[in-house]
This record gives sequence, C-alpha cells and structure tokens, in this order.
Amino acid sequence: MLPIVVFIQFIVSIGMVVLILLHSGRDAGMGGMGFVPTSQGGTHIVEKNLTRLTVVFTVAFFVNTIFLYRLL
Repeated sequence: MLPIVVFIQFIVSIGMVVLILLHSGRDAGMGGMGFVPTSQGGTHIVEKNLTRLTVVFTVAFFVNTIFLYRLL
C-alpha cells in the first residue's frame, strides 16, 4: 500500500509544480496568451479553470500527505 501512496504523492507533486508554474502575472501565463481579447477585462475563463484545477491538486496533495503520515 505504501508504494502506491508514494507514487500518487509523486504524481500530484509534479502536477502541482506544473500548474503553479502556469500561473503568472496579469499579462503572462495562460491568461495572457490571447485566448480572450484583452479589452474584455476581468479574469479569463482559462485562468479560472486553471485556478480550480490547482485547488483540486492542492487538496489532493494535502489529503495524501496526511494519509502518508498515518501509514508511516
């Protein structure tokens, strides 16, 4: 059971790093790549979805870390 949980932790960690690196400032990252015109203003739908996915990975990382701690 432990190797499976460690593997999941590894995959979630890599996913979190990638997702966090995709976030950037106002005119960079996924939101500034031209998916939506800049004159529209506000938060782009791509950025909102990226934020939601990052939150999901963060919660999975947190839960998996606690589960891993309980296994050890």
